[in-house]
Amino acid sequence: MSADARVNNEPGFVLHTYPFKETSVVVEVFTRSHGRAALIARGARRPASALRGLMQPFSPLLLSWFGKAELKTLHAAEWQGGLLAPQGRALMCGFYLNELLLRLLARGDAHETLYDRYVDTLEQLAGECGTTDYERSTYFERILRRFEKNLLSEIGYGATFDVDADSGAPVQAQGRYVFQPERGALQASGQPGCPVSGQTLLDLATDRFERQSTLVEAKMLMRTLINHTLGAKPLYTRQLLRELTELTQ
Repeated sequence: MSADARVNNEPGFVLHTYPFKETSVVVEVFTRSHGRAALIARGARRPASALRGLMQPFSPLLLSWFGKAELKTLHAAEWQGGLLAPQGRALMCGFYLNELLLRLLARGDAHETLYDRYVDTLEQLAGECGTTDYERSTYFERILRRFEKNLLSEIGYGATFDVDADSGAPVQAQGRYVFQPERGALQASGQPGCPVSGQTLLDLATDRFERQSTLVEAKMLMRTLINHTLGAKPLYTRQLLRELTELTQ
């Protein structure tokens, strides 16, 4: 796409907004064909603005914009419908996904497969999640771990979980390992890294999250990989989710 091209009716979601001048907002969006983009929604803070009620996360939109600079001008948005917004704890999980996308995706890089996974994940978050606190918690944990894994893979930080990085041998389910972001799985022989069982590594490789011990270890491992990718700045929604979990225990 050329720098001054107009984009019309591009499927996308609002990730985040912040005020711009007196009556406008800057909208960070995630779109299917153009990836992450920053758009100025002029006048969107005015009570009569047609854009005011549309600049909300988790609402599927058709977005149209133009401009030569990195910060484009949004000139139209239309609600598509067809997707239930997450509620309660699912809503906090959704904000966590949005923060990951904001922090890890470069502007202008298309990630169509990831976009489709994001839509699927929002649908799962808004769906049935069990009747007990435990069932709801494990339901959300499985959804988040799958999305984290797919996101890291999509942006080029995918990890190999089922092979010993030193020997090239298959990971053994009964073995104990440490995982180093720069190298991978290594036999746990006093080396630094995130401790993890061979079974959890095999479950991660095959996208299986039924075992509670896998969920616990996979959470720590994905946190290690994401922190390594992000650097020192913390994720605010991760802390909020942690506090919410403590309040409900």
